[in-house]
Amino acid sequence: MTAQNGRTVGLPRGLLRFLVLNMLREKPMSGTEIVEKIEKQTEGNWKPSPGSIYPLLSWLSDKGYTEELPRDQEGFKRYRFTKLGNKFLEKQLIQAKDFQKKMQFLAPLLVKGLPIGINNEKFKDAKEAANKLIKLFMKFRNRISQVSKEDSIEITEALIDCSKRIEKIVNKLE
Repeated sequence: MTAQNGRTVGLPRGLLRFLVLNMLREKPMSGTEIVEKIEKQTEGNWKPSPGSIYPLLSWLSDKGYTEELPRDQEGFKRYRFTKLGNKFLEKQLIQAKDFQKKMQFLAPLLVKGLPIGINNEKFKDAKEAANKLIKLFMKFRNRISQVSKEDSIEITEALIDCSKRIEKIVNKLE
């Protein structure tokens, strides 16, 4: 992702802070570990720069949301989540829910606006199906705790099958 005016293009403001806090809530981590985990989670599509991670870690520490641990044997400085950080993250989670509500409204518009088949009727039904799938995932997100193991397996199998079928068609075009 390209930077513009010192910011990564396309990422909501505060996303990196939220991700870092959420990771540190799980376990103490170094800046390098955080960068590697984000890169892995995004399948290599986003690797935050040290110039964004380390100032953020310093800011979180200055605010009392995290604290530095003594350097380990390899010389890594790790950061640990604090109780104040937990309160701050809870506020961030409320903002994330608000963002998700906005996405629930925006995501279908984005799919409808995809340049796939503009003025081409052959993709009209595909765009409607994709739109419906996104709406279902948005509803699903709010009810995730109610989903049984069997239903989660069925959903996963359906999505794997769908993605394989589409991938097969796309690969034929290459």
